[in-house]
Amino acid sequence: MSEATAKSSKKPLMAIASILFVAFLALTWKNENFYLWIKALHIIAVISWMAGMLYLPRLFVYHASEEVGSPVSEKLKIMEFKLLKVIINPAMMVTWGAGLWLMFSGLVDLAGWFWVKFILVLAMSGAHGWLSKSQKRFSADENQLSEKQWRMANEIPTVLMIGIVIMVIVRPF
Repeated sequence: MSEATAKSSKKPLMAIASILFVAFLALTWKNENFYLWIKALHIIAVISWMAGMLYLPRLFVYHASEEVGSPVSEKLKIMEFKLLKVIINPAMMVTWGAGLWLMFSGLVDLAGWFWVKFILVLAMSGAHGWLSKSQKRFSADENQLSEKQWRMANEIPTVLMIGIVIMVIVRPF
């Protein structure tokens, strides 16, 4: 088994262990001050995640217009990879970890607005996965969408974010 395969096979186990750890903390540590620190961490992580989710498809728009193998195309590959691995992925993990802690803490009202938000966050995570797969395609010079299609796809995270913010702030139900 290669080193890359060994690392990728450990990812699901690490995710499960992280979720269990967050749930354990949420159920055992219910200090209100700690809750506010986790909430602040959650908001910071969401902002970082969204910054990347809004920027990566924009890079894809530019990348789709470049000739395969050109110096600009090769530079965009590096930028996309680093944005995903250094900012977007860690920010999403912290967002989920802190969000699950908040959810299991018993200090959040789990009314209808919360479940709509939760579904929208699942959709955002799906968009994240799709963008991650697309980054790998760009890296292998196998992009399948046009510049115009990427311009439209660029709006997906924005629309999801608007829905999430409305659910959290307005709490319509």
